[in-house]
Amino acid sequence: MKKSKLTILLILFSLALTAQVTQWRGPNRDGHFPETNLLKAWPENGPELLLEVEKIGKGYSSPILYDGVIYTTGMIDTLDYLTSINSDGTFNWQVTYGRSWNKSFPDTRSTPVIEGDRIYVQSGTGRVACIDRNSGKENWAVEVDKDFEGEYHIWGNSETPLIVDDLVICTPGGQETSVVALNKMTGETVWETKSLGGPRAYASATVYNYKNLRYILAVIGTDLLAVIPETGEIAWHYKYWSPEKWDQNGLIWTNTPVFKDNQIFLTMGYDYQAVMLEMDSLGTGVTEKFIDHTFDNHHHGVILHDGYLYGSNWRDNKRGKWICMNWNTGEIMYVADWDTKGSMVMADGLFYAYNEKGNVGIIKPDPDGFDVVSQFKVTKGAGPHWAHLYISDGKLLLRHGDVLMVYNIKAN
Repeated sequence: MKKSKLTILLILFSLALTAQVTQWRGPNRDGHFPETNLLKAWPENGPELLLEVEKIGKGYSSPILYDGVIYTTGMIDTLDYLTSINSDGTFNWQVTYGRSWNKSFPDTRSTPVIEGDRIYVQSGTGRVACIDRNSGKENWAVEVDKDFEGEYHIWGNSETPLIVDDLVICTPGGQETSVVALNKMTGETVWETKSLGGPRAYASATVYNYKNLRYILAVIGTDLLAVIPETGEIAWHYKYWSPEKWDQNGLIWTNTPVFKDNQIFLTMGYDYQAVMLEMDSLGTGVTEKFIDHTFDNHHHGVILHDGYLYGSNWRDNKRGKWICMNWNTGEIMYVADWDTKGSMVMADGLFYAYNEKGNVGIIKPDPDGFDVVSQFKVTKGAGPHWAHLYISDGKLLLRHGDVLMVYNIKAN
């Protein structure tokens, strides 16, 4: 039997609503990129530089690659801009989507999220916008932090929106609500959670699946929340920050939670304790499995690989070491030096790290020691080396300040 035109249109519409999401730190926001056939070592001066582009605006966000086009955000004057860049470095368009954070460290932080022909971004002052990928025209925008009376810590907003089903998730915090869901096609409010009272954090939300349970793991300055996507109900929450342990002015918690099965790992630097949580079988609460004082990752993300957790820690704002931890026991396998702390992602069986001294390296994943296979130094751009790397289509994308660099890391 032939399908009717209406049925076909409904199928196409459904597919459009559930397209693959291209986003910060890979498909699952866990630092893993599904690339293969990459170089196992680099030449002495680093891999081939394919492209160098200036005037993207200042920022710490990641560039992303979709269908041969690069999209990145940056601050120009006092506004956050989204730029679409061809493979030859020419701009398709460059449009503003809101005011930048206007106090300490104002450079753009939020990474674009792409689903089909729609790009979702959030400005430093909490304006969430949906932008047409082809034209750069704005489909809709919502002043989330203003409309929902969000509350800031001293470093403001650094969130990358999360797409879940037909929702855009953002976490303004404050006294009115903690987490908000917008309709991804219209920007209309679908639900808002009750407020747990804490301010915004830096960390972006993620989707947590365990057996028949599915939650949005969202972060505010004080708490981790497990939110039911269909209703906005908070299934459970865990108070991570304690005023007895840490000054409230430092609520910079930046790291998206890392999870496997019923275990969830939290870490936020500044010599604050890292915690492994264990969720109960009904998904109604969590308990602390162990607490660690070594793996306090600053704002660089951590990687879970083959039963071990890898990343860097915070010694002070300019120093840090590289750590490996046994996921199940919390045993620290090594503490190693490599210039200083930095970010880490993974692809094709190797780690790709970018430290705050500007060195980029391939690291062999090995719990017995930190093994730098190859490295090179970033010399272009200005400001802190805080942007996370992005890997796609055999290319390594890197931004330093207002300069974008693209390297060829494909084996052949």
